[in-house]
Order: sequence, then C-alpha cells, then structure tokens
Amino acid sequence: MEILNQLNWEEFLSSPVSLLILSKTDCQLCDKWFSELESYEIPSGTRLGKLLLDSPGLGRFKMANDWIANIDILPFNAIYVDGIVKKQWSGGGIERLQTRLNQILQP
Repeated sequence: MEILNQLNWEEFLSSPVSLLILSKTDCQLCDKWFSELESYEIPSGTRLGKLLLDSPGLGRFKMANDWIANIDILPFNAIYVDGIVKKQWSGGGIERLQTRLNQILQP
C-alpha cells in the first residue's frame, strides 16, 4: 500500500487503475480495513494507496476533489481509472472491493 501525500497523489490518481482509501490518523475502522487488505492480493496493474485527510498540505488535493467535503464515514474508497473516479463507497469489506474492481476490470 502506497502512502500518499501532497507530492505524489496526482501521479497516483492518474494511473490506469488506482484504489484510493481516505482515512484519518485516529480512525479505528480504517485501521481494521487496512489490516484486512494486508492479506488481499490486489489485481495486477492496480495501485493501492492510502491518504490521511488530516495530514498537512492537502489543500490542492481537496480542491481538485471537492466531493471529499461530503464524506461523513471513513474509511472511504474510490477507484480511479486514468484520473477519473469510477466507483466510490464507505467502509471496508474485501468482497465489496472485489465486486467493484471486477466491474471495472472486466470488459
């Protein structure tokens, strides 16, 4: 899992397929989700990244992704394809993740 910050989020999101997980440093449900993901084999060609919303220097990220202001439940997941959000959902769950990735990765 890549740790995202103000220096690398743009390059990450512009990848062919990337899973962005939004969290905060004190989010216990997020920590549980990250633990689940440790045993998950992410599909080839898909990048997995974590961004802590309470990290400093993310003003540009938040302005470029203004939908983030509406998030009220963490963890929050977003699948990007070539820089465009294709799927979004709150919470964890490997099965939920796999279903959404299948919808994007299978023609």
